[in-house]
Amino acid sequence: MNLFRLSRILVLASALALAACGFEMRGTADLSFDTLHMRGANLSVNKDLKKSLKVNGVTVVEDETKADLLVEMMSEQREQNILSLSGAGVVREFELVYRVNFRMRNPASETWGEVQTVEGRRDFAYDDAQLLAKQFEEQRLFEDMRIDAVREIMRRLVVQKPKGNL
Repeated sequence: MNLFRLSRILVLASALALAACGFEMRGTADLSFDTLHMRGANLSVNKDLKKSLKVNGVTVVEDETKADLLVEMMSEQREQNILSLSGAGVVREFELVYRVNFRMRNPASETWGEVQTVEGRRDFAYDDAQLLAKQFEEQRLFEDMRIDAVREIMRRLVVQKPKGNL
């Protein structure tokens, strides 16, 4: 019986601590448009962006005349830069860079907004002895940067007011 009481106290204390720290579940974005048309290059980030838009109540339409906002996905780049070498000239550390370029336009306007760039960077320690594990880690870091890029694009979409000028 004592163990039961202790477990209830721990659960209650955990709930109080979580509530006191200001934790709040991530909600939906406050987007000022209901429909969006995506065009341009078929990038790996597009699928995740469409999924995020759908979760936030935005319908991605094929016909740009029915869209409240137009987004053109322009390019996506992955880079791998050498940060450090060992004394023997073997690469020890890389910098991974993920970059997405896009632009937006109000359907009522003929002029596209400036090209916007979302960029993520991660440092990556490399070891030839663990080749498969390091390849998996590199792939995972690029996936994380792509997800971060989707979040950043969503933040930029929140500030758009398509009824006015971009």
